[in-house]
Amino acid sequence: MENIANHAPLIEAIQADVTSLQTAQVQIKGMDWKVGGGEFWVIGGAHASGKSDLLATTAGLQRPAAGEFRIFGQDLYALDEDELLKQRLRTGLVFKNGGRMFSHLTVAENVALPLQYHGLGEEEKIPAVVEQLLELTGLAEFAKSTTSNLGINWRQRVGLARALALQPELLLLDEPLAGLEPKHRRWWLDFLAQLSAKKTTLVVATNDVAPWSDSGRQFALLRDQRWQVVGGRNELKNLDDIYDLPSEET
Repeated sequence: MENIANHAPLIEAIQADVTSLQTAQVQIKGMDWKVGGGEFWVIGGAHASGKSDLLATTAGLQRPAAGEFRIFGQDLYALDEDELLKQRLRTGLVFKNGGRMFSHLTVAENVALPLQYHGLGEEEKIPAVVEQLLELTGLAEFAKSTTSNLGINWRQRVGLARALALQPELLLLDEPLAGLEPKHRRWWLDFLAQLSAKKTTLVVATNDVAPWSDSGRQFALLRDQRWQVVGGRNELKNLDDIYDLPSEET
């Protein structure tokens, strides 16, 4: 994957208002945010604070209600549909709770789907790509299982493997540790740290910032429609009330 750490910001929000996907109400007001290539952001917030809506906006799935929101240096909402799709394909999104899986398809078929749908790569090479992704994420033994037969520990990894299939420059993850057993939570923390070391840009939204304090490098909070950039690990440690956020990940 290309080292993009020294390029223009991958994400830039300027006085942006982020709305709810369900109600269209403003969840975050006047947001200023800049993410450079290769950064590892952890965004903490309680339930219904707007974390998922922010990730959806960052992925180009909805417009901000006000202000500017740029991805890869471009205003996604000023692009035509073809150009918009090209920009979206540079971003991977892992939904929470193993969501957006096709339960009647096997694990391998779910992971292959974005490659087939977008016609990326030669058809005969897709099985080899999928096999490599399943090995990478520890899913090889479940290749022929349908996702409906998997528990959350493994189904969440299917979402990760599918998001990685298109080799995204930017990976967004919505509460990836929620509901997982301790050994699987450890696997995610270690795996994402390895991705970060390879300069993949990561943005994690979470109810519980504490598990990410050693792997994340930039931190922010969502509270009462406000966006608060905390800073790095040292600033996080000095924030006395960081642990007041209710946790749903244990």
